[in-house]
Amino acid sequence: MRAKLETKKEGALKVKFWGVRGSHPVAGAAYSHFGGNTPCVEVRCGTRLFVIDAGNGIIPLGVDLIAEAPAKIDLLLSHLHLDHISGLPFFKPAFNPATIIDTWCGNLDGRSAETALGKIFAPPLFPVTLSQFPATFRHHGFMAGETLHFDDGFEIKTCLLKHPSNATGFRFDHNGRSVCYISDIEHEMPWPPETLARFVAGADLIIYDGMFSEEEYTRCVGWGHSTWKKGVELCRTAGVKAMAIFHLHPLADDDKLRAVERELKREMPTAFIARDGLALNFDDAALPLREPLRARG
Repeated sequence: MRAKLETKKEGALKVKFWGVRGSHPVAGAAYSHFGGNTPCVEVRCGTRLFVIDAGNGIIPLGVDLIAEAPAKIDLLLSHLHLDHISGLPFFKPAFNPATIIDTWCGNLDGRSAETALGKIFAPPLFPVTLSQFPATFRHHGFMAGETLHFDDGFEIKTCLLKHPSNATGFRFDHNGRSVCYISDIEHEMPWPPETLARFVAGADLIIYDGMFSEEEYTRCVGWGHSTWKKGVELCRTAGVKAMAIFHLHPLADDDKLRAVERELKREMPTAFIARDGLALNFDDAALPLREPLRARG
């Protein structure tokens, strides 16, 4: 059995962004570069697939998986706000009777997402329930902060994030590389908190909620989101090597985001703004850089 688990854990850590926008989808020529899908990120640990969040970005992911979808898909839900679940009933593997979709939810005091999803995806708000889909849905609850242990030996660390009704962050460690998903977080003072800095410490990449500029944030305190500058501060404190700004404001078009990215890179050259369709393979030693960002003098 040990040899079998080691075989499954071989291969590169890979990340692909299928939806990077926050709040609601956007479309049109002004959004063609960074994209307009709401949150969904594909993480591969070798051949092992994990999906984070089910915004409408999960729809093109489902189409991509049609030819070789695994029999079981683990869907990690950071929380259940609509922009993170709206694509779930349009996920192509849900129409395959041979597929099992396990949802994992950590922000409901140990309860699974089953009841909450059942309120949204049911008449009169939706024509059918998830239980009526050909695929089998299984729902699991946990407490954010626990480590998730899977039957095939994989483990994913989690942490509690400050957000209305809370949210969950995830950390993937595989073959000496690491990626953290820290979306839907509101920064607090003092910043960063020690628990979060320890959670992301030394990561190769952090996917971080940079929905607002510093000026925008002053009008949106309490909304549960952060800024790219607070992301840079977190990276400096925790020795994170690279950062992808995520949960992009729906009114931020390509021109604005390109300007933000130029300013971001002056502060942290290994940081960038995530975009739909961007794929990262951590077997490539240059992406992201192996040397951590150092705090300035």
